[in-house]
Amino acid sequence: MTQVFIGILAVSGLTAFLALLLEMAHAFVLNYGEVKLSINKGDKEFTVQGGSNLLGTLMDNSIFVPSACGGRASCGLCKVTVTEGGGPILPTETPYLEKDEQEAGIRLSCQVKVRSDMAIEMDPDLFNIKEYKTLAESIKDLTATIKELRLKLVDPPEISFKPGQFVQFRAPEYRGSPEPVYRAYSIASSAKNKNEIVLCITKVKGGLATTFVHEFLKEGDKVFINGPYGDFYLRDSDSEMIMIATGSGLAPLMSILYQMAEDGIERKATLFFGTYRPNDLFYVDELKDLEKKLKDFTFVPVISGATEDDNWKGETGMVTDPVKKLLQKSEAPREAYLCGNPLMIDAAVKILQENGIKEENIYYDKFA
Repeated sequence: MTQVFIGILAVSGLTAFLALLLEMAHAFVLNYGEVKLSINKGDKEFTVQGGSNLLGTLMDNSIFVPSACGGRASCGLCKVTVTEGGGPILPTETPYLEKDEQEAGIRLSCQVKVRSDMAIEMDPDLFNIKEYKTLAESIKDLTATIKELRLKLVDPPEISFKPGQFVQFRAPEYRGSPEPVYRAYSIASSAKNKNEIVLCITKVKGGLATTFVHEFLKEGDKVFINGPYGDFYLRDSDSEMIMIATGSGLAPLMSILYQMAEDGIERKATLFFGTYRPNDLFYVDELKDLEKKLKDFTFVPVISGATEDDNWKGETGMVTDPVKKLLQKSEAPREAYLCGNPLMIDAAVKILQENGIKEENIYYDKFA
């Protein structure tokens, strides 16, 4: 018994010693002090506290860089050019950087630590990105795992965006999340209504932002977003449109369809919306209404896991199955707009290209 007690004391002592070392490292070794950050050859300059990643440091100074993954190095969107002080490229960055990008000094800002004076270059349009204070006007269930969040703009009171773009949502510190986190969500609402936006948020197991929305956020709560971001939007063309969505990937396509209805765009368009079971479908009434308003629009729901109890009479299988059938019927010029999980998008791109749609006419937004 004495030996066990001594062993416990030894382990406890070692743990305390290691904790002390970590505190000392943080206080002395990792204390980089104040450093200078220069943007676009001195157009903007800041004195910042060293030690944080570049993405967060920029955000702290009201410069917002797109990051669909919230800084987890899984989207590759937060690219900037580091001309001085960035240190070596990390293994977490290389999957998202082509060789010529690496040679040009392009980095993922979420992975670059600000440890010394640094100079970077970035798209000056990002200086126009704003942070918005909003109120959670309504929160409702679209499915068992997807909530619709309607945000009323407070300050500034209006937002301008292209249908198809996204915003970054700030989930504050809460029980289970020790610090604020940002996640990207596409806007599902019409761009004509500048006083509010609608987001469709799927609950992800262990997801800090989605857990906050699904379990903690209440109607009337204050919410901060920034944006808009993204180059996923409707192109000016007469080509027939193939639209494919899974899950909350339907959101940006809804915004694009509202744009087509409001602007009188008469392009032929077919939306294939894939879910596992019929009760996973949402915005069905809205899509049927759009079929009436738009001159040549067809909504095709596709169920991959239908059972006899569902009594489902529509398309079944993978969402790309009926897409393939449609593509084989005609060789008319087409554009494709895809939103959803990466596996679906990769499969769809392959099928679209095999059936004559050029890579430059395929636009997509992967929901990682």
